[in-house]
Order: sequence, then structure tokens, then C-alpha cells
Amino acid sequence: MKLKVLFSFFLFIVAALIITGAEKAMYNPTPVLFKIPYGFPKPATNIFANNSLTEEGFQLGKKLFYDGKLSKDGEVSCGSCHQPFAAFSTYDHDLSHGINNNFSTRNAQALINLAWMKEWHWDGGINNIEMQPLAPLTAANEMGETLDNVMLKIKADSVYRRMFRNAFGNANITSSQMLKALAQFTGSLVSANSKYDKVKRGEASFILPEQKGYEIFKALCNSCHAEPLFTDNSYRNNGITLNRFDDIGRQKITGNKSDSLKFKVPTLRNISLTLPYMHDGRFAYLDKVIDHYTNIDTTIKNLDTQLRKKIILSNIERQQLLLFLRTLTDTAFTKNKRFLP
Repeated sequence: MKLKVLFSFFLFIVAALIITGAEKAMYNPTPVLFKIPYGFPKPATNIFANNSLTEEGFQLGKKLFYDGKLSKDGEVSCGSCHQPFAAFSTYDHDLSHGINNNFSTRNAQALINLAWMKEWHWDGGINNIEMQPLAPLTAANEMGETLDNVMLKIKADSVYRRMFRNAFGNANITSSQMLKALAQFTGSLVSANSKYDKVKRGEASFILPEQKGYEIFKALCNSCHAEPLFTDNSYRNNGITLNRFDDIGRQKITGNKSDSLKFKVPTLRNISLTLPYMHDGRFAYLDKVIDHYTNIDTTIKNLDTQLRKKIILSNIERQQLLLFLRTLTDTAFTKNKRFLP
């Protein structure tokens, strides 16, 4: 009997090795080169260092990104709040919508040039892009699901089983693989083909009001919204008052009172498409944002030093600045079929 059991175990091991060997023989992913756009700096960290970017991984991440199956009600996907036509932000809503018509407590940030970040979310509470999806996936007011349930649904889907095998070389689907695939998709969302970029590459020219607006921007805004990413990825108190959620921003992560009401400086790329503005979407239009900075209370405790001096603009200068900001719109990015569902 013992010999029979040992022989059966031996056959099981051999069969497993044969299956594993066959899977490895068929595993031939297509590498994708992550290109750094003209004029862009090298990312501070390589988000693909331990997650090789492949076509199969990207396509799997794309399917996951737009799949409502990842939420408890089967309706809300990552793409529900991060809409491509709005530069992967939530268009026209101050707060994002979750399951059961719940609302999140912050405005959905645009998913633009994430590979140049070291931390994510308005408060920088996530420092690994592969871990980022866990927050919305499990938040009761967003996707409201558990990781275990998500994995059960994915494993039961034959299409997913095939795609995971093609992307990662085996049919043993894991949550780590799912998160890596999502990171391959979101990390590939690069916006670098606006009129501004074309001007920088010598392919276009600003009209005079845009050029004047660019000069105003460099004089008054570039210290925080640094070119070419149009953010320095820092956290600053920009004079925004406490909202109804008592959102204290970066202080919630660090515990330091000096970080009270500090939020990440958002990129201005595609700013005309990502309304409303600020971490809670309190300003519906760019005009209102400019009003905030021109009327800012410079006596606010902990206000960023860059804002201690009011920004004074004439009506003409305001319009010139707005015209320049519109040159940061990248329709080649928002309409890129590679990124669309």
C-alpha cells in the first residue's frame, strides 16, 4: 500500500512538472519599451523594475481597469471614476461615485504620468504603485469589495485565466499578478503631446497671447507646477480651508501638525479637462482657481511660503494665462485607442 501511495505521489509530481514545463515553453510575452518623452526627466524610481512591462501584462491591466467585476455590485470599475475623456479623472463631479450611489471623500485625481511619482493619492498615503488599487477596491464608499472575492471572480473567468497565463506564465492567478498588471496599464498612461509639447519640440508655435500666458506662468506658477511634468510632486498648504469631511491632508499620514492641510501639487497637464479642482473639487472652473490665488489670505497659518505674496493679475493677464493652460491639453492622450476600453 505504501509503495502504491508513493508511486501515485511520484506520478503527481511528474505531471505537475510536465504541466509547468509546458506552460514555461508557451510563455513568450512581448516586451514593451517604456519611452521617456522628449524633455522629460528620468523617473526618480523605475516602477517597472520588478514588474517587466509587456504587451500581455498591459492588456490584462487594461481589462481589469475597466471591469466592474472588481467591485461588489459589478458596476463600478476603476474607469468609472478615472474617465479617459477627462484625462482619467472624474469629469464635472466634485466627488467620485462608488457602489450604491455612495460618494468618496475626495476628487478623483487624473492618472497622468504616474511613472514620475514616488507617492500616490492627494496625501501621498501610498508609496508603491502596485499597492495603490487596494485602497479603492476595498473602500466601502468606492468599490466595496474584498481582495478574496475579487480573486474568486477572476479565477472563475476563462478569459482571465488565459490572459494571466499569457502575461505571467502560469494559470495560478494571484493578487500580486493582478496588481502588477494594473500597474503596467496605469503606469503607461503618459501624456506628452499637447501643443505645449509640440512647441518645445519645435513642431508648433504659441500665438502671442499664449506666449504671454506662458511668461506669466513661468513667473508665478512654475515654482510649484514645475515643467515639464507641471508638478513638483510636493505637498503644500495652498490656503484651502478645512472641508465638511475635516480632511487634514498630509497630516493624516505623517502625524505632523506642520503637514496640516497640505495636499499634493497636482499636474496641470490636461487641466482644462479635469474640472472641478482641488482635492475636494470645490472650484468648478479655472477662473475660480485663479480667484482663489489672487484673493488668498496670506496670514493663514502654515500657508506655503510661495504664496505669502498675493498673485495680482489684470483681466488681460488672466485671459492670457488661461490660454496658455489650454495648450496643455493633450487630445492624442485622451483619444488614444490603446488606452480606451
